[in-house]
Amino acid sequence: MTKTWGKTTVTLEPVGVAGLITAWNANALFMCLKLASAVAAGCTVVIKPSELSALQAQVLVEALHEAKLPKGVLNVVTGLGTVVGAELVRNPDVDKISFTGSVAVGQQIMRDGAATMKRVTLELGGKSPTVLLDDAALERAIPAALVLAFMNSGQACAAGTRLLVPRSRLGEVKRAIVDAMPTFKVGDPADPKTAIGPMVSQKQYERIQSYIRKGIEEGAEVLTGGEGQPTGFEGGYFVNPTVFVNATNDMAIAQEEIFGPVLCVIAYDSEDEAIRIANDSKYGLHSAVIGTDLPRARRVASGIRAGRVVINGMTDDPDAPWGGFKFSGVGREYGAYGMEAFLETKAVLE
Repeated sequence: MTKTWGKTTVTLEPVGVAGLITAWNANALFMCLKLASAVAAGCTVVIKPSELSALQAQVLVEALHEAKLPKGVLNVVTGLGTVVGAELVRNPDVDKISFTGSVAVGQQIMRDGAATMKRVTLELGGKSPTVLLDDAALERAIPAALVLAFMNSGQACAAGTRLLVPRSRLGEVKRAIVDAMPTFKVGDPADPKTAIGPMVSQKQYERIQSYIRKGIEEGAEVLTGGEGQPTGFEGGYFVNPTVFVNATNDMAIAQEEIFGPVLCVIAYDSEDEAIRIANDSKYGLHSAVIGTDLPRARRVASGIRAGRVVINGMTDDPDAPWGGFKFSGVGREYGAYGMEAFLETKAVLE
């Protein structure tokens, strides 16, 4: 891409070799997203897919092979992040790292990549708020909020795991949640009626159980769900989709990313307080506002410090930027913003 102003020419050139490190919870999506931007920008790539979802990587690579993607454009190296991922970050022949995963690993990538001045894009964790305004129609708003909370069985960085509700409507919200929860069935993910499948591993299952216990210890009330496994699903890493009420935003269950189907309901007394609570987090990846007055919903959305805010339900736009404020990451993906992350800018002056 070239632009000229008078005697100055500005070109956008490929950054070089890009190392793409992807997460297990949506491995194929992350690989496609990063690969499309990198290749469109003219880069060659080395992908280190998550070792916990290898079949997704295999299917994608086979499809690209059949599509006759030129040899050398896409390279895949499998293995542990502490071995293969760490080598991509340290290697001076790799010019750029695009990573999706945890905050701790993202911080390590920034530290280790600095030695070779790596360009980095980091899409990290989230503790996303869903702000329910006092004019919301609960028969639509609560199912929408639960979909946001339990997407991908709660194993999603964008999951809306903090539901902020007007204190004046708290009783109605509790009843609406109890009424809606039976539609969020636990079961075989191959069954189209299933909303909550098993967790990815025993480690993740135990992590979620520990947070449910911690929420109870902190004084939050279990409205639905709780510790243990759902009846009939004792043989796998299934958890009870859990909703806490009487939670406060300073609790660990409201501040830390659980990465499972656990929702905290937090009451607020004014619109300004709702925005303050929404922003009272080290994360800023995703958020939602639900209400019938659209100008008001947009005003609240403008006050939330997050890379993306959806209004009245989960929507997507592949051209819109994706990425986070604060500890939720560095840089943006998707569309033109994602492609720019794989380009360097050069000015030639005459």
